[in-house]
Amino acid sequence: MFCIECGREESIFKNGLCINCYIKTHTFTRGPSSIDVPVCVHCGSYKYKNTWTTDLFKDVLRRIVKNVFYISKELKNFDLSLECRENKKEIKCRVYISGFLNNTEVTEEHDIIVHLKKTVCDVCSKKFGGYHEAIIQIRTAGNRRLNPGELKNIKLLVENHVENLRTKGNRTLFITGLQEEHSGLDFYISDKRAGFLIAKKIQEEYGGYIKQSSKNIGMKDGRQIYRMTYLIRLPSYKKGEFLEYDDSFFYVVSLHGDRVKLFNLSNWEETTMEAKLLKKTRTFGGSELIKEMILVSETDDEVQVMNPGNYEIKTVKKPKPVKIDSEKINVVEIKNQLFLFLL
Repeated sequence: MFCIECGREESIFKNGLCINCYIKTHTFTRGPSSIDVPVCVHCGSYKYKNTWTTDLFKDVLRRIVKNVFYISKELKNFDLSLECRENKKEIKCRVYISGFLNNTEVTEEHDIIVHLKKTVCDVCSKKFGGYHEAIIQIRTAGNRRLNPGELKNIKLLVENHVENLRTKGNRTLFITGLQEEHSGLDFYISDKRAGFLIAKKIQEEYGGYIKQSSKNIGMKDGRQIYRMTYLIRLPSYKKGEFLEYDDSFFYVVSLHGDRVKLFNLSNWEETTMEAKLLKKTRTFGGSELIKEMILVSETDDEVQVMNPGNYEIKTVKKPKPVKIDSEKINVVEIKNQLFLFLL
């Protein structure tokens, strides 16, 4: 059959036209000459439809262009690409849209101007407005105070966990504020569910227990809104310290959540206890209590050690009949009692 446009004897594709003439006389894509892309002046995120995203600009722009352009259903397996150049006022882009009619490739080009509209995203608006759904309060038991190293490490732990949760998709999570209160720390967190996860993370690292409370702060969409407070009461002791419990002396091996692993100095046995059982324990210090002594003599039941500072010799009982193959040995003195410390 003959094409009604070019007159050649060709296979007719549609409406009496061969495929080449059909392509020449039809447009398969169209779109606006300019588009606006909202960008947050604080965090640099972009808005696509009703959602803010921190994806790369070229990826966001490609989605926006694909959304606002009309692409004929006749064009199969289409692909869209962009070439952009930016100046001080605007971004000029050329849009390439390619697809197939039967087995014939079709490519159409469009020029488009992109205007970046500076605004403030939903998250930054909440952040600078002091929005928070949870307060994480970190306090210590007894007379213990958090030392500068602990304060620094807890801050880093919270900041790193917030960043980790954000990279996993929770972009609405942020730290609204941080205050040092009553020898402890208060973190103001934008998301209460994330606040609980962070509180558990602190407890796992430093021990203690968590007490939860809530406060009604109003209604939204017909539902009551509550702000959560997570109080983490850290124990009076730390990992690496010595304490007294039930007339026995222990070394704190590790803390994990509400569990404490202890090493009994009297029998060299390890035990794990619930943190709440150790609320009223007395602590004596940490590594500064460990003294290096010179081994003078040894039997199955005891050793004689000499203080290298004053040459005083003392006898220390062995909790177990072990052989000590060393000229020096560590000893801990608590309340005028000496204990061999071989950890």
